[in-house]
Amino acid sequence: MTRKLRMGMIGGGIGSFIGDVHRKAAALDGMIELVCGAFSSSPEKSIASGKDFYLPEERCYKDYQEMIAKEKMLPEDQRMNFVAIVTPNHMHFAPAKLALENGFHVVCDKPMTLTLEEAIELEKIVTKSGLLFALTHNYTGHPLVKQAKAMVANGDLGNIRKIQVHYLQGWLSTSVEKTGHKQATWRVDPSKSGIGGALGDIGTHAKNLVEYITSLKIEELAADLGRFGEDRVLDDDGNLLLRMENGAKGTMSFSQIALGEENNLSIKVYGEKGSLEWRQENPNQLITHWLKEPQKIFTPNGNDLYPEALNSSRIPAGHPEGYLEAFATIYKNFAIHLMAVLTNKTIEKPDYPTVYDGIRGMKFIYAAVESDKNNATWTKF
Repeated sequence: MTRKLRMGMIGGGIGSFIGDVHRKAAALDGMIELVCGAFSSSPEKSIASGKDFYLPEERCYKDYQEMIAKEKMLPEDQRMNFVAIVTPNHMHFAPAKLALENGFHVVCDKPMTLTLEEAIELEKIVTKSGLLFALTHNYTGHPLVKQAKAMVANGDLGNIRKIQVHYLQGWLSTSVEKTGHKQATWRVDPSKSGIGGALGDIGTHAKNLVEYITSLKIEELAADLGRFGEDRVLDDDGNLLLRMENGAKGTMSFSQIALGEENNLSIKVYGEKGSLEWRQENPNQLITHWLKEPQKIFTPNGNDLYPEALNSSRIPAGHPEGYLEAFATIYKNFAIHLMAVLTNKTIEKPDYPTVYDGIRGMKFIYAAVESDKNNATWTKF
């Protein structure tokens, strides 16, 4: 490619936390530029946002339908190559469907859709279109998460026996949704969030991290979900037991009412020959333990990293890499794949979450909710 990929955005207008994250992440490696957008359900705010992002007025659209229709009419060397969808959950499916049906590749926030039925339909659309679809499970972009995955795949830890993962936050400890807090308002609303609250928001990240690092699927789960906030109908807390496809056992705990916690995502994987531990709040250390060797700590761009981890390390060892860089790795790997497609080349094993991870995430939500309704009975998915 002799140019940057052109990105359109749906949602993420002025004041949006996640929209700003997507724009920064997409731009970090110099492979992608934002060229257009429909940034809000309010036409006025959408156009104002586009101007604030220094886009030409004619590429600031009132809604996503107008954006997709008008972008498709532009010459091929001007129109957007893909669209990033950064809206609340209930606004993922329709724009993704329309974009794919009009020939545009898609990057979408998680969870993939509002319902499992939408997810299944979207998978069919992606398959039929032959277009790329990326899901932003951003924590898989950390160099040391990729190191952990490579170590498990290489057999360094031996057969995996036990997994512990937790994702703890405290921002919903009080009823902030009743104070006009925009994100809290839609997060606790089933019509916008779906059947999972914290389960869909952060539980899916924990589940994705387990399956990504171990390359093992969760076969069954038993879920006990909590609803501690006043008048909340969606879960804001949960504890799960997991059974993995190889016979390993797992535990998962997630919460958004864990007072004092900020973004405490942590995973431990125990094998026959070794174990590892990674914490999102200290992402530049992967701690490993061994049967007959001393503890060893890996760092980004440090010694003894596998190529998968080195390829995701951007700066010299000792310089911290964090949330934005990990998010950017999803965009970088998606961009590498899309550039290959546009130049009639192939990528053997693209390394970013896809529509299939989205399906797994939605099935996880539904299985956990079903288990909880049946007094935490073991549920397959």
